[in-house]
Amino acid sequence: MMPMVIRRVEPYSGAQHQRRPSLNPLVERYRILGVTLQHPCHRHYYMAGARVWIPDSEQVWRCAELTQDYKDRLVTVIYTDGQGVERTNEFKVKSDEELPPLRNPDILIGENDLTSLSYLHEPAVLYNLQVRFCNHNAIYTYCGIVLVAINPYEELPIYGPDTIGAYRGHSMGDLDPHIFAVAEEAFTQMERDNKDQSIIVSGESGAGKTVSAKYAMRYFASVGGSDSETQIEKKILASNPIMEAIGNAKTTRNDNSSRFGKYIELDFTQKYNIMGANMRTYLLEKSRVVFQAQDERNYHIFYQLCSASSDEKLKHLRLGPPESFHYMNQGLQEDPKRSSKTRQGHQQTFHYLNQGHSPHIDGVDDAADFQETRRAFMLLGINEAAQEQIFRILAGILHLGNVTLEEDNGDSSTIDSKDESLHIVAELLGIPVEDIQKWLCHRKIVSGREVFTKPMTYTEATFSRDALAKHIYAKLFDWIVSQINKCFAAPAKPFRFIGVLDIYGFETFVINSFEQFCINYANEKLQQQFNQHVFKLEQEEYVKEQIEWEFINFYDNQPCIDLIESKLGILDLLDEECRMPKGSDQSWVEKLYDKCKKWEHFSKPRLSNTSFLIAHFADKVGYECAGFLEKNRDTVSEEQINILKSSQINLVHALFTEKDHRAPTKVKVLPVAPVQSKSKQMKKTVGSQFRDSLSLLMLTLNSTTPHYVRCIKPNDDKMAFTFDPTRAIQQLRACGVLETVRISAAGYPSRWTYNEFSSRYRVLCNSRDIKRNDMRLTCQKIISNMIDDEDKFKFGRTKIFFRAGQVAYMEKLRADRLSACGVMIQKHVRMYLHRNRFRTMRKAAIVIQKYSRGMAARRQAHFMRQTAAAIKIQACVRGWVKRVQYRRLVYTVTQLQAYARGKWARQRFEHMRRVRAAIVIQKNVRAWLTKRRYLKAMRGIITTQGLVRCFLARRRLKKLKIEAKSVEHQKKLNKGLENKIISLQQKLTELKNENVHIKGYKEEITNLKGHLVEMKATEVQLKNSINRVNELEARVVKLTEELEMERDEKMDVLTEKERAEKENRELVERLNAENARLTEELSVAQREESKREAEELLRRKFEAEKQQLFMENADEKLAYQRLLKEFNRLEQKNDLLEEQLAKHKGNNAHKRTASNVSNLSGASDAPTELVRDDASEFSSIIGDDDIGYGSVRSRASEMSDSSRNLENIEWGSPSNKANSSEIKIQVPEKVEDITLVLQLQNKVRELEKERRTLAKQIDHLESSSSPVDDPQHAQELIRLQELEMENAKLKDDLNRLRKSIADAEPQNNRVQEFMKQFEALQDELERRREECIQLRTVLANRAHDLRSLTQTSYGKDVDIVNEDGELALAYQTQKQVNRQLEEELKAEKLRHRETETEYKGELERLRRDNERQQKLLAQNLTKGDSSNPETLLQSEIMRLTSENLNLQGQVDSLTEQLKKYKRSLRAYAKKLKEAGGGDPPDLLDVATTNEGEVLPVIRKKEREYMGMFEYDRREEMQIIRVLIYELKPRVAVTFLPGLPAYILFMCIRHTDHINDDEKVRSLLNNIVNGVKRVIKKRHEDLDSTVLWLSNVLRLLHNLKQYSGDKAFQAENTVKQNEQSLKNFDLSEYRQVLSDIAVWIYNGVIKLMEEKVQPLIVPSILEHEAIAGLSGNKPGGMRGRAGSLARELESPVEPQKALDLLLKELTQFYRTLAMFGTDPELITQVFRQIFYFICAGSLNNLLLRKDMCHWSKGMQIRYNLSHLEQWTRDMRLHESGVTDTLAPIIQAAQLLQARKTDDDVHSICDMCDKLTVSQIIKILNLYTPADEFEERVPITFIHKIQAKLQERAEGEQAQATLLMNTKFAFPVRFPFNPSSIHLEDVELPDALPLGMLKKV
Repeated sequence: MMPMVIRRVEPYSGAQHQRRPSLNPLVERYRILGVTLQHPCHRHYYMAGARVWIPDSEQVWRCAELTQDYKDRLVTVIYTDGQGVERTNEFKVKSDEELPPLRNPDILIGENDLTSLSYLHEPAVLYNLQVRFCNHNAIYTYCGIVLVAINPYEELPIYGPDTIGAYRGHSMGDLDPHIFAVAEEAFTQMERDNKDQSIIVSGESGAGKTVSAKYAMRYFASVGGSDSETQIEKKILASNPIMEAIGNAKTTRNDNSSRFGKYIELDFTQKYNIMGANMRTYLLEKSRVVFQAQDERNYHIFYQLCSASSDEKLKHLRLGPPESFHYMNQGLQEDPKRSSKTRQGHQQTFHYLNQGHSPHIDGVDDAADFQETRRAFMLLGINEAAQEQIFRILAGILHLGNVTLEEDNGDSSTIDSKDESLHIVAELLGIPVEDIQKWLCHRKIVSGREVFTKPMTYTEATFSRDALAKHIYAKLFDWIVSQINKCFAAPAKPFRFIGVLDIYGFETFVINSFEQFCINYANEKLQQQFNQHVFKLEQEEYVKEQIEWEFINFYDNQPCIDLIESKLGILDLLDEECRMPKGSDQSWVEKLYDKCKKWEHFSKPRLSNTSFLIAHFADKVGYECAGFLEKNRDTVSEEQINILKSSQINLVHALFTEKDHRAPTKVKVLPVAPVQSKSKQMKKTVGSQFRDSLSLLMLTLNSTTPHYVRCIKPNDDKMAFTFDPTRAIQQLRACGVLETVRISAAGYPSRWTYNEFSSRYRVLCNSRDIKRNDMRLTCQKIISNMIDDEDKFKFGRTKIFFRAGQVAYMEKLRADRLSACGVMIQKHVRMYLHRNRFRTMRKAAIVIQKYSRGMAARRQAHFMRQTAAAIKIQACVRGWVKRVQYRRLVYTVTQLQAYARGKWARQRFEHMRRVRAAIVIQKNVRAWLTKRRYLKAMRGIITTQGLVRCFLARRRLKKLKIEAKSVEHQKKLNKGLENKIISLQQKLTELKNENVHIKGYKEEITNLKGHLVEMKATEVQLKNSINRVNELEARVVKLTEELEMERDEKMDVLTEKERAEKENRELVERLNAENARLTEELSVAQREESKREAEELLRRKFEAEKQQLFMENADEKLAYQRLLKEFNRLEQKNDLLEEQLAKHKGNNAHKRTASNVSNLSGASDAPTELVRDDASEFSSIIGDDDIGYGSVRSRASEMSDSSRNLENIEWGSPSNKANSSEIKIQVPEKVEDITLVLQLQNKVRELEKERRTLAKQIDHLESSSSPVDDPQHAQELIRLQELEMENAKLKDDLNRLRKSIADAEPQNNRVQEFMKQFEALQDELERRREECIQLRTVLANRAHDLRSLTQTSYGKDVDIVNEDGELALAYQTQKQVNRQLEEELKAEKLRHRETETEYKGELERLRRDNERQQKLLAQNLTKGDSSNPETLLQSEIMRLTSENLNLQGQVDSLTEQLKKYKRSLRAYAKKLKEAGGGDPPDLLDVATTNEGEVLPVIRKKEREYMGMFEYDRREEMQIIRVLIYELKPRVAVTFLPGLPAYILFMCIRHTDHINDDEKVRSLLNNIVNGVKRVIKKRHEDLDSTVLWLSNVLRLLHNLKQYSGDKAFQAENTVKQNEQSLKNFDLSEYRQVLSDIAVWIYNGVIKLMEEKVQPLIVPSILEHEAIAGLSGNKPGGMRGRAGSLARELESPVEPQKALDLLLKELTQFYRTLAMFGTDPELITQVFRQIFYFICAGSLNNLLLRKDMCHWSKGMQIRYNLSHLEQWTRDMRLHESGVTDTLAPIIQAAQLLQARKTDDDVHSICDMCDKLTVSQIIKILNLYTPADEFEERVPITFIHKIQAKLQERAEGEQAQATLLMNTKFAFPVRFPFNPSSIHLEDVELPDALPLGMLKKV
């Protein structure tokens, strides 16, 4: 690109007027440029101490201070010169307009936006840029909508992906100025306004235009990345190396200067992804191909090509080092007039390269750049064959420059036929040597019909050769651009585009030619467009705020543009002169002098007749006319073009035969002859082409929203961060920045919102003037006290507008007020300090006196104590001597007494012992004599009794024989009972035999004693079982507490739900009111029609729900049938066990007859399932901790396999019975009828089943031949009583249901039909009941007959069987044991009932809540027709379904506890039964309802499982579908955490068990593919991703745990080790699952980061929780960098953001915990999330100058403490999660820390987690929130930087500025074995996995 150099205008120097320099020249210069220094100010601003700017020859402007007030137009200032010497200057001004510019307050110095300065003028702009660039190292600054970019000449770490991410989504003024902010503004406006955008980058050469444009395109490529495979954004970035190689070159001002202008359009789709691009180029500097100035280079591609000359593939190009070529080394050129003889032998020494003697660039590797260029060619689709042809053409151009032309006779020139370069050119370009040799030295002239060939002179031939070389390069350049555009071409029409214009800045050299003229012409057009756009935005803001404004005059350069492009303007006259046969530069300039003198912007130099002057917007520029015509024509010989057209090289042939209409510059090909033809006259000149292309460019820019980037070159020496004010001010004037400042200053540059203004300046008014409900009125009162001139401010709709300087004036008033307040505070503080000092001194004197007096008193007291002590010692010594003497005497006397008394005591004891022994002997002798007499008497009595009893027995025998004869008569009367009597006689005989052999049973009694010992052991075992039951009860209590905790959480959720429902009801009420108003306006017919439609829709809805309920009832029916079947089986088993027990006890055992029925009836309500075999029941008591996992709501609960029936709970009132089975949704009218009907049908089915059961039992009884002999007779009687009671219950239920139905719907025919059916069923039941009564009567009669027979046989002596009372004694003993067990069971029952009462109360509460929800639903359904009842019903059903799931979990827990209590009771009952005590009364009625209802429970047989599921391979996809595809998170949360993983692994174990390779491979592959498919489909659902992350990890852990590896078996049980895989090694699949887990983990992190990202900045940086400590800078001081049309609000209110962030984090934690995620993984997740929060907040802080001050640091630290407290609440603080917040915490501490030289070491030690760049950046950005706080000295920053450099040595990371938001910590999945036994895992009913069979 051509360099931009402004003609240096020496600023005003004080040396011109040493005494009183005048500012008039300065003012006059600004008046010419259209810029004013400032608006007129009040004269009282210029008081003593005011700071102003005065002109300076070195720094352009120098700061000075007024030493006295301004008066009599005399200004006296004091300043410091460049040597540090203070000088005083005094001068007079003619008017107030010539007063020196005022300086802004310190608080405004270094602002991001120049328009935020109170005083807007040139010195303020220049100084602000210098401070930011030199002190803060900030290269970007806003000036309104313009971004000023200063070239730092140093690589800065501010363009990485993290920086792009930081600016994404932020408006232009939110963060620090940056090229990415401008790009984001353009991209966002394209999305928001749906309008094309453009970015105009301008500046002089070396200012960094190309780099700025490149970074802008990089930003668009990053944020607008396409989803297609073409990846057009990569191709756009890849085009930069190519365009820099063929279009950039080294100049004296820039090592990589663009020598062409380009405009790149980036095309976007409707989704705003890049779909293509298009590039237009302007004014390629072709002359550089053949000429370079000193210290400059040709285009980079030539040097890159030569650097690769050693490549084998490029050997045929015959390239050497760059010094060999003339075009690149014209500084070594010999005399062109030397003959070929003198140059013979030097053919290998080329002459054309490096004319500037600078073939190399420091720090640039041409060979590496060449490889980069080749890679870019390949990426853009230019293959190696095409590249080879491109390199041939480039090499041909170089060799063409080495073709030696020789002068022949002065009028002609020749080329030696042996010239090696000529042959190389012909070979490389594929053209004949003879033709090119001829037409390089000749030209063709056409005269009429004759054609002549004329030789050219040496000068003409040289010019022709160079023109050909330039033309070939231009064609090649255009072809490469066209190929790039083809690669960029969009496949479809683009939706919108963003254009990036990289074009030359204003240029002026010592000699300016045609190129500078075109460049400055383009800048005039761009400046005009810029002025109009800035003016338009400024006026639109005033109109928007509805304020009165006057038209702002701005510099209009339209006359200058008309001078150039209008008719008879400069370009028109130039084209006319080019068409003249003998046109020349001199004749053209003469025409300019004549035709253009009427233009004010055109003038003729005084001392030159070959140049002209044009007054451009930046400066006057003089142009030399030499070469204008030739450059405008750009002629090339037609014969030379024809030779190239006939080339054998395809690319060369294509370049000159194909007409590319897209080429931005077209070369006019004409013969040298002046003869004109019609075709030649139609060809445009270069000037015309450039004018047309510029008009097209301006049309494109005007159709877009422009964005401006002005690049500034800080110095000419390319020194890093060195600012030359003279060079900078020239460029600021040239690029339009000062024009922007002038337009802003002409209006109202300072703008404040009412709240911000009131908050900052309320100190300037009284409290009574503050109206908090009307901020505008408050602001008016504040301003009325400060500013009198109403023109200095305007009140807008939302803002207050101020003229320039008013904010500085108000800041001065505010500072004065605060200073006065400070003085007042200081006065009182100093008074307080002096008073305290006096009090302290007085107190000290008193204390000294006190201590001195105390010392004297202590000395006196010490003496007195010594005297008293001496006396005391004497007394003590004397007393001690006497006491010792006395104690010795007492001891002697005591010992004598002790010995004497001991002797006397021993003698007395011996006497007493002898007397006692004599008494004992007498007692024993007397007892023996008495006992012997007693035994003798007893033997006699017993003998007498035996004889008497024998006599009585014989008499009784005779009587019995007589009675036996009478029995024969009874036999005749009762022939049907003969068999029974015979059997009784046989039994009697057996009893007599047993009495004979009674002595033989003594041994059996001994055995029974052994059995008694065993029973005692059994009792011990029973006690152990009781202890086990107690442990289980404790466990139940613990689980109950956990249930209460979960219930509290659910209540919180319900409370939140009620609040939402309340808001919904209010909204519905408002909508209903509106709908009611509209409904009244409708006709009656419309209302009826809509009502019919609604009823029809509801009917269909109700019918669908009816069908669903029918299906549910069918399922319940099947379940009930299974229960009945189990009930019957248990009854049969019970009967069998009783028979076995009777046989075991023997015939002598006590049998229960019909007379015992009354005793048994008391326990008839016990459930029949209580009778079990010994092994099953006992194992159910002691080993029933974990019977499987199926449908557990909470992962902490172990009560898992529970039946889902509320019938297992005893309801407290009859009203609860309707809700016992399920929670039903009550809807108005018809819906309620359907529900009752379904309940009624269910009861009908149950009654029918009972009827069939009763019929079967009756048939069985009727078919029995001998009911009296049946041992189960009593049991049948008991069963009949139970059925009778059950029948009565069902009858009551039917009556209640019938009554409720009749009350609810008396007119419903369908209900009446059902009632009739019920009445018929009731009659049938009554009939069956009568049959049962008759059956009982028959049984009772038979029992009475049997009892009568017994009494007839034995009479009143029935007790003869137990005549010795032995059975009664045994029964009493066992009865005591039973009573003890009974008491224990009663206590257990009491505890169970208390627990059950609590559960029933909880269920009652839930039932009431459900009824309330039903009423609410009914109200919503009965609303108007427009309220959409279907939607409300569906939503309510979904909500109640979710609640039912929660309630079902509670019911499962309660049912499981009830089952455990039942098992305990059954165990106790069994022990009592085995002991012979029978069923204890009222102990087994726990399982019944209050009305004696029997609720049977289905239980599975206890069996041993192997922990695997068997399945058919054909059902494999069905299993995957149920467990993976269709599994919903809301359903999975009710299962055991990781249940799908357990089921899948158990299936894998079965495949391993059967050793089926194909089956296990297919299953694992389907699992992997299924998980991938589900995650891809639901990747945006956090619950689904967390669910499968947990399950994949659980499956992975299971594969490790059961792999058989010793490393994973450390915590396994023996059973788990036995269940290890035997046949397969699945380690490879473990790696696959680990990879999938990492993939899902990354998806989870991405989802969380997307949810957290909008909350980071508002919650961490913007949230202000500390009252009275504002951390935000006033909006009026932040400038107006963003587009005025852009007013984006934060998506989250900062005051609510922190709570929302904590709520999101809590929700994340609960989701992870709910699905059973490993604790270690939860720690890793939140470690990553907290790092993301830290990175996002720190990056934003580093890019926001308004955030870097002390109060904001305090607010940030307080906000971060909430995150730390959250980690402590979640118990994550010990895992190092908060360590990731260390950088942002240290940044907040750095903002709060003291910043003095003594604190350098402490700050460096404190900020060990921050990089050097981050610390320096924060210190540079640190801005005091108020002027009373001191700024950070630049020396302090330098000391910090020097200290940190020691730490940064060897740490590359210290160079990074922004944290990498994409950084991810390594993911680790620690092995977490499961304690769950596979054999305990059960399939829940919610999963339709009937194809799985547990093995």
